[in-house]
Amino acid sequence: MKQAGTATLANHQAPTAPDTGVKPEAADDTDIAAVDFTHAALIALDWGTTSLRAYLFDAHGRVLATRASTAGIMNLPRSAADGGFDAAFDDACGAWLEHARGVPVIAAGMVGSAQGWLEAPYVDTPANADALVAGIVRVQTASGATLNIVPGVLQRGELPNVMRGEETQIFGALGADASGSQNTHSVDGNARSLIGLPGTHAKWAVVLAGRIERFHTFMTGEVFAALREHTILGRTMVTPDRPDTEAFLRGVNIARQKGQAGVLATVFSTRTLGLTGELSSEAQPDYLSGLLIGHELAGLEAVLAQQGSSLAQQSLRLIGNDVLCERYRLALAQFGCLRAEPVKHATERGLWRVAVEAGLVRPSAQPAHAR
Repeated sequence: MKQAGTATLANHQAPTAPDTGVKPEAADDTDIAAVDFTHAALIALDWGTTSLRAYLFDAHGRVLATRASTAGIMNLPRSAADGGFDAAFDDACGAWLEHARGVPVIAAGMVGSAQGWLEAPYVDTPANADALVAGIVRVQTASGATLNIVPGVLQRGELPNVMRGEETQIFGALGADASGSQNTHSVDGNARSLIGLPGTHAKWAVVLAGRIERFHTFMTGEVFAALREHTILGRTMVTPDRPDTEAFLRGVNIARQKGQAGVLATVFSTRTLGLTGELSSEAQPDYLSGLLIGHELAGLEAVLAQQGSSLAQQSLRLIGNDVLCERYRLALAQFGCLRAEPVKHATERGLWRVAVEAGLVRPSAQPAHAR
């Protein structure tokens, strides 16, 4: 649900991902006159820090309409004390509720954080869909709707880890199609799977038998943005007209082959390679992106090695921005991982799946023509 930092560099075309169930059947801010509200069955919100996206589903799990807004929890139209959450909610889906009264509403993301509308306490790992359902909290909106907020997931330990919003995306990738039945791409079985969510705070989750067993967070995107905007490294950078894949892969392989001393010992090479004429100003952003993603994957490789595995042995899934996922696919290939499958529409599928598990909506049989 969070895309930033490195995503701004990867403008090359991502491959077409496989058919994975729920598909948008309408563009953003769908003309309300074009929506058949007689089939409306669920409203679902992906409500993050800086943005809000709303989906209107029919009973087959198909998306009838979408709305996009910049009214994330830190960017409300007015303060929370003055009804900012209600205002953002009404702007996103108030018109839908006027035409489809009583339709259940579910939300995931930072709206359930301590800074959100109502805190949905984290559930502990290992966490399955039932645990998320049990942790749902409810808030009554000013318009009379009940908003069901999905909790995040907490991994306790010496270095605790949390996710909020990504857990819903992960369950959207676990293999249930729009009607809740299993499909041929399922990773809900007993095999251990690795799911990556590139972004501002990249997540790598280990999933077993439909449960999030454990996960790791890498602040790759945010560190890239901070280094570029607030350190000397950014002084010599020029935004390129197009991605420099060669520079990106150079950074990945520096981290992979020469990064034993850690990112702090290699990141300054972004500047020194420029000073010595070996890296142009336009290539430096992509090089830095590759360097940071390379260190992220090297760290993940080290974790897997402790478990007797490696990235080359993984058949994993990526959730997120198509362009950023393709960038990670390129980097993963340098580590020998050639089976990294992007998952389309994980957010929508996850929201639908949790709503079905919670009994908020009863899915109808999927018609043959639905995608």
